[in-house]
Formats: sequence, C-alpha cells, structure tokens
Amino acid sequence: MKRTGWSLGAFVLALGLISCGGGADEAGTAGEGQMLPEGAEAFSLLGEPLFPNPARAEVAARQGRDVRGAREDYEADPNDADAIIWLGRRVAYMGSYREAIEVFSEGIEKHPDDARMYRHRGHRWISVREFDRAIEDLSYAADLVRGEPDEVEPDGQPNERGIPTSTLQSNIHYHLALALYLSGDFETALDSYADYMAVTTNHDQLVAISHWWYMALRRLGRDAEAAAVLEPVTAHLDVIENTSYHRLLLMYKGELEADDLWDPESEDPSGVAIAYGVATWHLYNGREAQAEEMYRRILQGTGWAGFGYIAAEAEIARLEAAGS
Repeated sequence: MKRTGWSLGAFVLALGLISCGGGADEAGTAGEGQMLPEGAEAFSLLGEPLFPNPARAEVAARQGRDVRGAREDYEADPNDADAIIWLGRRVAYMGSYREAIEVFSEGIEKHPDDARMYRHRGHRWISVREFDRAIEDLSYAADLVRGEPDEVEPDGQPNERGIPTSTLQSNIHYHLALALYLSGDFETALDSYADYMAVTTNHDQLVAISHWWYMALRRLGRDAEAAAVLEPVTAHLDVIENTSYHRLLLMYKGELEADDLWDPESEDPSGVAIAYGVATWHLYNGREAQAEEMYRRILQGTGWAGFGYIAAEAEIARLEAAGS
C-alpha cells in the first residue's frame, strides 16, 4: 500500500475528533472540508484517498439492477421512508458511501424522527472514517428507540437460509459500539455492548457482540469480565451468518488455534475480521510487535470498507501518532 506522510494533527483530523456533527458533508469533501480526489470516497486514517473497488462483473450487474429498482421506487414516491432507506442501502452496497450519506441525509430532513435514517447514515459515516459523526447519529438513533418495541431489519443481502438475524435496535447499538471502539473509547463502548445484549434474540447476535465486547474488556485489562463474556459461547451454537466471530470466540476460549484462523490474504470482510481479531489477541496478550506486523499485513489488502480493515487501520494510526 502506498504510504503518505503522517502527523498527530492529521490523525486527530482523520478520526473526526475536531469535526462537528450535523448534515452530510458536501460532495467531494471529508472531515474539516478536505477535498477528496475525484472518485475517492474517503481518506484513510493514514491520510490516503480511498477509491471504490470494482466488483466482479456478475455482482456489479446485480447491484446495478438493485439500484435501478430502488431509484424507480424512490422516484415513484420520494417521501416514502422505506424507498429512501433502500435507495441509500443499495447505493452503499456499490461502494458509493458519500452518495448514500446524502440519501440518508435527505431522509432525515423528511423523516427527522425515523431512527432508521440515523442508523444507516451512522453506519456509512464509519465507512468513510468520520467516527464522531457516526457516534452522533447512532447516539441519537439510540435515544429515539429507547423504550420502543424492537423490529426485525430486513437483509439487503439475505443469508442462505433467508432468515434475517438482526434488528433495528441491535444494529444501532452494534454500530455505535463499533464507532466508539474504533475511536479508541473502549470504556464508553461497554454501555452500548450492554444495550445490544439486552435486545439479543439469536446466536448470530450473541457472537457478534461478544467478539467486540470481549476485545474491549481485554484492552481495558478487565480480564475476568472478558472471560465471563465467553461463557455462553459454545461450538454448538446455531450461527447462520457470523461464523467468523464465532470462530474467533472459540479461539479466545482455547478451542481453536490462532494460526489456523490467521489469513491476511483474505479479501472477504469476514476473513479480514478474523485476521484483525487474531492480531488484536496478540496485542492484548503482550505481543505488540507481532500485532503491529499483522495489522500492517491486513492493510496490504484492498477491502478497506470492512470493519476489520478499518480497525487495523485505526490501530496503526494510533501507533504512528504516538510515535510522532
């Protein structure tokens, strides 16, 4: 990966720690008005422009059909909340995160009390490395749904069983905790993990939140609490989608070998998530140099939108900022 110069000030800017909340940025800008190169979606936390990765021909064709259908539904009724959400989601699946943010921002203007708009925009603020804005949107979404009944969130890319595994509230708390974790605020993230656990209804949700919760506790040196998070996790859980998190948790329990999971060549987001989990396991077990080497291996890949990749990027950005 091509590298650029780095400074503590650039790291703070990249994390969005000095950016204010509010509506979506103007097209072509990021953070404090940094101009993006044409075609770029974001700057990495290391200051590099990030461009969409071309999908395989058959995937791109399917995504194009999905976007056209979503646009037709939107154009038929531009005020329909579901049509706005699906247009934003479909556009984001193609890697057009800035456009998706604009769609969800329009949705917020039209439906300011619809938590779904903030949930989805918050997710895409994470994709473009603007964590403060993600935290603001997702915190507001959490306030909107507090005390309300939860609802299943339809899958944009259904699993092989066709069974949705997540809900609106679980996704709000998951992405809020993730944004806090990526910002290095492990302590505050714990509250969102607890909120997520309170609405957990299946094993996919259990392993997803347990993975990040465990890592945050280990980063805080709260090893006994982290061990307790692992107790409900067994090899026999019926996990449909989040098998990567399930395998990592079994590795944390000593039931799988770390070397058998480590695969930095994987371009699949779930494979990158596993690689990040293994690297961070080395980090909080005192093997910092090995962890750093692994993070840098992850960043040699191209899957920059995956959460494992973003997390590895944040680790290296913190290390380089601390050493500057």
